[in-house]
Amino acid sequence: MAEVVWLTLKLATVVTVLLLALATPLAWWLARGRSVLKPVVGALVALPIVLPPTVLGFYLLIALGPKSPLMLLLQPFGVRTLAFTFEGLVIGSLVYSLPFAVQPLRNAFLAIGDEPLEAAATLGAGKAATFWRVALPLALPGYAVAALLAFAHTIGEFGVVMMLGGGIPGETQVLSIEIYRLVESLEWDKAHQLSALLLAFGFLAALTLLLLERRRSAPA
Repeated sequence: MAEVVWLTLKLATVVTVLLLALATPLAWWLARGRSVLKPVVGALVALPIVLPPTVLGFYLLIALGPKSPLMLLLQPFGVRTLAFTFEGLVIGSLVYSLPFAVQPLRNAFLAIGDEPLEAAATLGAGKAATFWRVALPLALPGYAVAALLAFAHTIGEFGVVMMLGGGIPGETQVLSIEIYRLVESLEWDKAHQLSALLLAFGFLAALTLLLLERRRSAPA
């Protein structure tokens, strides 16, 4: 059980860190950009929210399988497939949890408004300096929400990791898959222990989100 918990926490931590890095430029562009492609890109980012996880997992399984064009390009480097590997789970989790990181960051960047950015530009700050010294500090509450949502969503995902990982012990067998296996094996007591653990974690995550939102909406 300890190995399953550790693997799940490792996956969620890696995915959360990578998601914050990937979601930042995308969320900034969606919030401040003026391209006509914004609605299309925004819809693609939000697609995992409305798409059945098994469908997303199926197409990721094909994309990361040994016969996909991507894997054919990577075969000269010794990479035959990423399906049923921890690295494959990371990629699948990044895609599946992307909107849960992008949307809070996008909302945080929108909430900044134009005045602080225009004031920084008036003082001679470049675009990079304006982002790092003005926008990023003001958006930190959004980063807290994005990190918590991405972490919690990765902890609880099942369909994508089942399709893409298959539940290999020590490699892709995370908590949600382990609970499913225990129920199938009629090991109700162990399934209850892990389910109660995730239930407690989910409650704490939801409570933390509510407290963060209350703090953000409280008058200065």
